[in-house]
Amino acid sequence: MSAFGRPGGGLFIYLASQSPRRRQLLDQIGVRHELLLPGADEDAEALEAERAGELPAAYVERVTRAKLKAARERLQQRGLPDAPILCADTTVALGRRILGKPADADDARATLTLLAGRTHRVITAVALHVGRRSWLAVSTSRVHVAPMPPAAIDAYVASGEPFGKAGAYAIQSAYAGWIERIEGSYSGIMGLPLFETAQLLRRAGWP
Repeated sequence: MSAFGRPGGGLFIYLASQSPRRRQLLDQIGVRHELLLPGADEDAEALEAERAGELPAAYVERVTRAKLKAARERLQQRGLPDAPILCADTTVALGRRILGKPADADDARATLTLLAGRTHRVITAVALHVGRRSWLAVSTSRVHVAPMPPAAIDAYVASGEPFGKAGAYAIQSAYAGWIERIEGSYSGIMGLPLFETAQLLRRAGWP
């Protein structure tokens, strides 16, 4: 039986992510998935804490590996059927600076003001665990943002879109009207680079 199968059911993987965008992206490439989310006893946000002097690429890889480890332990503790586990993490970087999820409206406004008229990177790492093996891939994209007037920033913050998102924006939201161009992976900027994800799944034997 394939590592992706389970008795009495079809092929599926566990997605250890609360992001509806990642679910949507897996649906786009036809990968059936079930959620494997943190319980009330887990401090999922603590996994994303930054370390002094850590570079953005190293940060996103470390956090993704930590999420995968936590998800594997979660699966074992809950006694769920064995299946591959996929997780990911996305960060926005301006130079060496990591721009995480905004704490409040003022923080979101400050982040968006910082990004306006400049080019930043979006780095997404995706990890897959199958059997006794784990794989990790990283997608890095460059996003060029047009100058954005304060009134437009205020309106975007008021929409509520910035919250819960690295860099205080979602590329599939109204913010796209201020993005001049991207170089890289649109799906990676959304939170799950589909090319890299599909490569990992193929490597692991997904049919």
